[in-house]
Amino acid sequence: MDDISIIQALISEDPIRWRLLKMVRSLNLPDCWIGAGFVRNAVWDYLHGRSPSPVSTDVDVIWFDHKRCSPEEDKALETLLGGLDPTAMWSVKNQARMHVQNGDEPYLSTTDAMRYWPETATAVAVRLGESGSCEIAAPLGLDDLFGLVIRPAGRFATEKTKIYQERFKSKSWIEIWPLLTLASAPLPSIPCVKAT
Repeated sequence: MDDISIIQALISEDPIRWRLLKMVRSLNLPDCWIGAGFVRNAVWDYLHGRSPSPVSTDVDVIWFDHKRCSPEEDKALETLLGGLDPTAMWSVKNQARMHVQNGDEPYLSTTDAMRYWPETATAVAVRLGESGSCEIAAPLGLDDLFGLVIRPAGRFATEKTKIYQERFKSKSWIEIWPLLTLASAPLPSIPCVKAT
């Protein structure tokens, strides 16, 4: 089974993750995905021979609409999702406004924004497509995710190194997934993976 099929199976066969995807899909937000640990942790669990661990970290809902860029809109969506499932720690961020907080040029889409995330293995997201299938976006590829490599992405390997190192220490990933390895060099340019 290829990497894309593995992610699709992990997400669609996990009743909690699948239910959360359906909830997010019901919002009908443009260019909307659930990303980061929601996918990454399920893959790392699989590669460590474990069942997917419960969704215990933020459920990172990312979307893109430059006409609706207020933080209050994201908070309202978090409240709405919290009403649908209060057990999930919802984090909703319109990526059309996040470039300001991150000190980047304006992003063009949700997947473009993901190129600026701290780690290559974190820059992966899923959504429930129109046909009911699990769609995947991985603008930095899937090699590091499936290779169990933690690698800083983009400027997190250069001028944002301190932020990256503090983030890494706070996550305790090596303790949770001991097969992980660290890489300090950024990846060369790689093609975006987007699959339906």
